[in-house]
Amino acid sequence: MGQIKVEKNVGGIEGLCVIEPAVHGDARGYFMETYNQKDMEEAGLNMVFVQDNQSCSTKGVLRGLHFQKEFPQGKLVRVVKGSVFDVAVDLRSNSETYGKWFGVELTEENKKQFYIPQGFAHGFLVLSELAEFCYKCTDFYHPGDEGGLAWNDPEIGIKWPQLVGEYKGTASGEGYALEDGTALNLSDKDQKWVGLKDTFKF
Repeated sequence: MGQIKVEKNVGGIEGLCVIEPAVHGDARGYFMETYNQKDMEEAGLNMVFVQDNQSCSTKGVLRGLHFQKEFPQGKLVRVVKGSVFDVAVDLRSNSETYGKWFGVELTEENKKQFYIPQGFAHGFLVLSELAEFCYKCTDFYHPGDEGGLAWNDPEIGIKWPQLVGEYKGTASGEGYALEDGTALNLSDKDQKWVGLKDTFKF
């Protein structure tokens, strides 16, 4: 397990892992293994990935909180450019930490990865001018199977860094902005999700 350092059950939530790869750098730049199945298995992580995705987002974009209902996906996420605050919310109905959240800043500098197993809602807020976000999935994307959770549900109480605004009873981004004045930017769909008490459980 020489190429990765794994912190398991982060935030006291079973299954969530923060992974730090070994980075080999010199005056020319750096090299690292972004994924090594053997190292992961030695760390007790035996998931199998079937799909890689990548997205690009501008500052103030918040994507989430998303999950797949019938075909839940485990996700190994990282940032290759910029910085995001990445969040997972436990939606496993039999979990002692149901409804609890954990967040971690993922940046091109810290090169951390965040593993979110099946049964969680996931989302992130872009803190840099631009962010390129990559993730591996344990199941294929199934159109029509997506569910969502309000990113600002007070019952969950996610503390999004640099974000200011007042909750007005919906997931609308109106009135929210980063501290530098950048308006919060959400898709129409992400402004219509409801809170935890009305949301799907695994």
